[in-house]
Amino acid sequence: MIIVTTRQMQQMDKNTIETFGIPGRVLMENAGRGALEMLSDHFDLEGARVAVVAGRGNNGGDGFVIGRYLMEMGVSVSFFLLSTRERVQGDAKANMDLVQKLLAEHSLSQFIEIPDNDALEGAAEILQDHDLFVDAIFGTGLNSDIRGIYRDVIELINDSGKAVFSVDIPSGINADTGAVCGVAIQADATATFAFAKTGHILYPGNFHTGDLEVIDIGIPGHIAKAQPPDIFLPEPHDIANLIPTRDFNAHKGSSGHLLVLAGSPGKTGAAALCSNAAMRTGAGLVTLGVPEKLMPVMEPMVIEPMTAALAQTPSGGLDVAALDDIITLLENKAAVAIGPGMGTAPGTLELIKSIMAIASVPMIIDADGLNCIAKEPDILDTVKAPVILTPHPGEMARLTGKTIPDIQQNRMETARNFAEKYKVILVLKGAQTLVACPDGAVSICPTGNPGMACGGMGDVLTGMIAAFLAQNLPAESAALAGVYVHGLCGDILAEDHSFGFSASDMVAGIPHALNNI
Repeated sequence: MIIVTTRQMQQMDKNTIETFGIPGRVLMENAGRGALEMLSDHFDLEGARVAVVAGRGNNGGDGFVIGRYLMEMGVSVSFFLLSTRERVQGDAKANMDLVQKLLAEHSLSQFIEIPDNDALEGAAEILQDHDLFVDAIFGTGLNSDIRGIYRDVIELINDSGKAVFSVDIPSGINADTGAVCGVAIQADATATFAFAKTGHILYPGNFHTGDLEVIDIGIPGHIAKAQPPDIFLPEPHDIANLIPTRDFNAHKGSSGHLLVLAGSPGKTGAAALCSNAAMRTGAGLVTLGVPEKLMPVMEPMVIEPMTAALAQTPSGGLDVAALDDIITLLENKAAVAIGPGMGTAPGTLELIKSIMAIASVPMIIDADGLNCIAKEPDILDTVKAPVILTPHPGEMARLTGKTIPDIQQNRMETARNFAEKYKVILVLKGAQTLVACPDGAVSICPTGNPGMACGGMGDVLTGMIAAFLAQNLPAESAALAGVYVHGLCGDILAEDHSFGFSASDMVAGIPHALNNI
């Protein structure tokens, strides 16, 4: 699914009206009529009393169109304008005037102005006495906190316990970030126009949106294409097209050989989870390089992956003295994964810097590998091959020098800026994991659930993405497929367990998720 920003949508509307010649009033009519169809499908309107709560802008105009059609259907409609009639202009005014004409013929309907707190106090009881609210207060342009009567009305609607249908986006949600602007409508369903907006998809906007349906309002295809989308919500068929297929005569050598560099005392599980996940995701061969003194511990934990003993630092992590052996191990490898449980000693940092400067195969860097890079981010400028970084918000904070709240407040901008600056694929983990690319494109992962909030999940993800890299998927495709299937594994497990499943359970479930795709 293609997702657009407020700016992109505004430009499409403008070009459709001014360049192509479809009047804005026609687009508003299409929007209102399409929204009415969704409204009728989702709610029982027989005998219902509907309140259309409208602002004075175009979102209110859409609400007037919906209300007009409802009246023609014989539904009792009350229009509550959060302004005065005199302040409504343009296409919204034209549709408000049509409503006024119809009111004379529909005795069950009424029009009430609420321009201030005194008017709201007088109308509050009437407003609450409805079965369904149509939220047409604000559209997608909102970017500041809601105050005054708007806030009071939204809180009144939310507290009513009645069904709510939002027009374009729940009022109070920032259409670009999904953030709540002080207060926001809690909708049961939302009809949006032409394309979904980022705020419908990102938390917490997604929880306020309810059921979402995209309404075609007649924007010509060539105008939509003139605003190249750069935000995507992958669907199952998108991922299915990425999953590698195998020839009838495939063998382990044709399915990719992955090198994993991981592990240190106390963190052997990270290395094992990563390597085992890579095998389950289809890598033909996996070699796990670990500090030499960990070999007796590691070998029983990884049955299918091969192991290689490498020089270690005094603290037990991989050391730069292992570089020559690693260069040898990199021969004939299709990809390399670096970092799970690796440690952050100075010798480990020097090793990572050296590998990044010389490796000619795609690499994915996670966990302690990211913590090492955070000490010298310009290391990324030395790489010769595609690089995927997979930070969680804490690691992202260390990479950027920001705080975790700063990262979480605008995850998409943070991920996109970093990917563009350092020319890497940036996988920002968490609820709705993001995959950001150097060209500015960002994909929002629709799979995954809170049950995955436990140790080791990131190590499994690293192994999965690395396996796709080893099977010759481009870095962007490998990251997207890995993130999606990883979340799907969690969703399948959550159907039976809710939470309490482990990273090892995830590894075992990878083939099932792949089969599902």
